[in-house]
Amino acid sequence: MRLLDHKVAIITGAAGGIGTATARLMVDRGASVVLADMNLAAAEAAALPLRRAGGAVLALYLDLADEGSIEAMVRASLAHFGSIDVLHNNAADLTPATAGRDHDIETMPTEVWDRTFHVNLRGTMLCCKHVLPHMVSRGAGSIINTASNLGMQGNLGQAAYAASKAAVIQLTRSIATSHGRRGIRCNTVSPGLVLTQAARDNLPPRLLEIVAGETLTPHLGEPLDVAHAVAFLASDEARYLTGHNLVVDGGTVAHVPGFAQFCNLFEQH
Repeated sequence: MRLLDHKVAIITGAAGGIGTATARLMVDRGASVVLADMNLAAAEAAALPLRRAGGAVLALYLDLADEGSIEAMVRASLAHFGSIDVLHNNAADLTPATAGRDHDIETMPTEVWDRTFHVNLRGTMLCCKHVLPHMVSRGAGSIINTASNLGMQGNLGQAAYAASKAAVIQLTRSIATSHGRRGIRCNTVSPGLVLTQAARDNLPPRLLEIVAGETLTPHLGEPLDVAHAVAFLASDEARYLTGHNLVVDGGTVAHVPGFAQFCNLFEQH
């Protein structure tokens, strides 16, 4: 038996990057998967090869800023598959209109802060709110929220994103505490920089070099690295893990400041 046989998983932000990698891995491990995304055409494109390979998948439209859209997505998932065992809250607003203006507090437009929290935190909370009753009725379920290692450390810019992800980590602990005795586990994965196609296309090579210099592994992360962590937390192998923040960043937040400079210094002697 595969690790996720007979489980139904909803993955938000599943049209690309970590979401698509997680959908593929969960299907490989036996799950039926809902690929939910604001870009429905891209979600359908991601679902097509999985369906052709025999996977049980469904692509659905989802706007995390609209509670009605979230409710409709949950209803459609239940109507199609009959149950929800896993919820992976992976989606966030990383559009240039929002993330591209997320600077320090002095220069960031207030609407960027509001939009970031409305989607990243409120949207995650609402997905949990509308899925939890179905998990409680079954006495089991696993919720995995995607945060970020920026939710644990300061950065130049990205003030709204970092604060929203820190709040997601705390939301996870709250749900783990309130619903653990009812059979629901809730955990967080906090990726570092992941080499999604969008990251490869849009991030300057010098920025990637700087992050690589602060990473303890000999390589930067790929979407599948995060997908493996999510799939583990979704499975019964993680049945004793809840309220946990699993950092998947190659050790970026594990070391003292100045690691890269220390490496350069020691190499010179």
